[in-house]
Order: sequence, then C-alpha cells, then structure tokens
Amino acid sequence: SCSTVLKTLHFITKPLSEEEGNFSLAYIITIHKELEMFVRLLRAVYMPQNIYCIHIDEKSPRDYKTAVQNIVNCFENIFISSKREHVVYAGFSRLQADINCMRDLVNSKVQWNYVINLCGQDYPLKTNKEIIQYIKSKWNGKNITPGIVQPLHVKHRTEVSYREYVHSGVPYVYPAKVRKAQPPHNLTIYFGSAYYILTKAFVEFTLSDARAKALLEWSRDTYSPDEHYWVTLNRLPG
Repeated sequence: SCSTVLKTLHFITKPLSEEEGNFSLAYIITIHKELEMFVRLLRAVYMPQNIYCIHIDEKSPRDYKTAVQNIVNCFENIFISSKREHVVYAGFSRLQADINCMRDLVNSKVQWNYVINLCGQDYPLKTNKEIIQYIKSKWNGKNITPGIVQPLHVKHRTEVSYREYVHSGVPYVYPAKVRKAQPPHNLTIYFGSAYYILTKAFVEFTLSDARAKALLEWSRDTYSPDEHYWVTLNRLPG
C-alpha cells in the first residue's frame, strides 16, 4: 500500500524550509533496470514541492514497468512520461526521451524553476537545499550545460550519418558511409555533457524555437546528440 511505501521508505512529505518550498525543481529520470537503485535515487531527491517525470525504456520488462508504476501512483507530483522511447545507447532516442518529459513538464500545474536530468544509476551528493542555493548563488536565470566548440576528435559524430542496427538482439548505432549536410542556420556545434540544469524559459524556448527544432531534426542521425544539442542551443545569442 502507498502508506506503507511512504512510511517504510521514509519519503519526505513536507518542505524542509521556506526557501525550498518557494523554489520548485523538476526532475527527468530515465531508467531501464535495477528497481531498488531507482527507488533509492527517488527517495534521495524527492520533495513534495518538486515534480518528477520518469521515462521508462520501452524495452524494459513488463514487471519492471508495473513495479515503477505502482510506486509512482503513490505520489501526485511523480508521473510516467506520456510518450516512451526504445532507448538505444548513444542514439537519438536518448535525447528524445528527455524532450518527451520536457513537453509533459511544461504543461504541468507545478510552477517549477529549473529542470535537472538524471539516469537510474545516478545519486545526489548534495541536499535539495544545497542544490537550490548553488543555483541561486552562481546561476540565477542561467543554464548549467558546460561545453566547448566541438573538438576534432569528436567531429565524426556529426559529420557522417549514423544508423541504428541490431546485433544478437542488442541495438546500437554505427556510422553509415554518408556525409551529413552542414548544421542548420549556420549553427556552431558545441560539445559537452548530456546532463544539465536548465531554466524553464530555456526549456520552453527549445520546444518552440525554429532553430531548436531544425537542430533537433538535423541531429536525428548523429552520434550521442544529447552531448551537443543542449550546449549548442545554450550558446545562441540571447
């Protein structure tokens, strides 16, 4: 039962400070295995004033999906992504999973300030309050998506087309002998982390701006596009 889940797993049920209660975070958590580890992560980052979108890999076993759904049903501010992807490592589907959650989050009633993405094998080193204070102290109104102009040793990721293949039941991406067109809108491609802390305004921009949409389409056949997509858009003037 949900009361047992809340009690035995010691989920926090009210804001621990006024500052935290007035600063909501959104989380995107992409998972595919190890239920117990996911529960430990969720318990560690959970706050009732925040909102959480869980993306479950469509390839995950049915009993895993059911178990996650049963946990999620106990909370009003946690939900499963309305659209789920068959996630392939280093493929476009990993980026699309985040975007699916973003669409759900911007339509939610919770007025969140920033979104943080995690995978099921992550674990926080700081408390919710410490994370908020760090954002406010150095990044207020800015995104945390560090990167540099795409280095030579990773240019192959966006210069040739990558296709999805399956070997012994395992999907993977591999380069095809097709060169890609130049990035749309003369964009300079930056390279950085797939993980970020983004403002709500930036998320709304990425879901609606013509340049963001064009870059997303262009990135469909690139290698690990989540490592260039956010950081490239963040470097646009304004």
